[in-house]
Amino acid sequence: MTPTPELITRSADENIGIPERDPSRRLIGICGGSGSGKTLVTQQIEKTLGNDKLLVIQQDGYYRDLSHLPFEERSKQNFDHPDAFDNKLLEKHLRELLAGNSVTQPLYDYAHHTRSSEHRTIESRQVILLEGILIFESVRLRNLMDIKVYVDADSDIRLSRRLRRDILERDRSVESVLEQYEQFVRPMHLEFVEPYKRYADIIVPQGGMNKVALDLLITKVRSLLKD
Repeated sequence: MTPTPELITRSADENIGIPERDPSRRLIGICGGSGSGKTLVTQQIEKTLGNDKLLVIQQDGYYRDLSHLPFEERSKQNFDHPDAFDNKLLEKHLRELLAGNSVTQPLYDYAHHTRSSEHRTIESRQVILLEGILIFESVRLRNLMDIKVYVDADSDIRLSRRLRRDILERDRSVESVLEQYEQFVRPMHLEFVEPYKRYADIIVPQGGMNKVALDLLITKVRSLLKD
């Protein structure tokens, strides 16, 4: 499915309370399918340039709270659909950070699919890296980004990485991972992730293993930090 042109307008009321953006701060969106290597790309940038001027925000931290549902129902939800995320809160936090303000971010409990009672305070940085599978699908988030990076990888590579991660790190069975992939991950990728790479300024093939593309991206981020 090809994304249709989107037009977002704001009423006067919507603009009330929106902080003025600091022009020296930049937001870089790093998007890609599950298992594409976007987290590795983000980690390599942060590791090379340090986190004193870089801030990483993950869309996964903004899953909606499902505490109102029984646990069995929570685990059956489609976590690869745009509606699974609280993008309104994410946008609000990004606007605050881009204005130079700090935010209080809720912590998400992935094991129980609920928001933890704990929070963490995040201080703004000169460059913010926003990572997530569906950040390009939201026109409001895209409009905040100075640079949009799409990390690409073949579907068989993405599936094998997801299998390895979920089995080794999340104690999942092969059957459950494949069932989730076939029911949710693949169809959502085809509808809400892959078509939106058309909005990318930079496409990184082979994920974090593409040293040439990664070096070029790091050079660009380093230049932003010098501005």
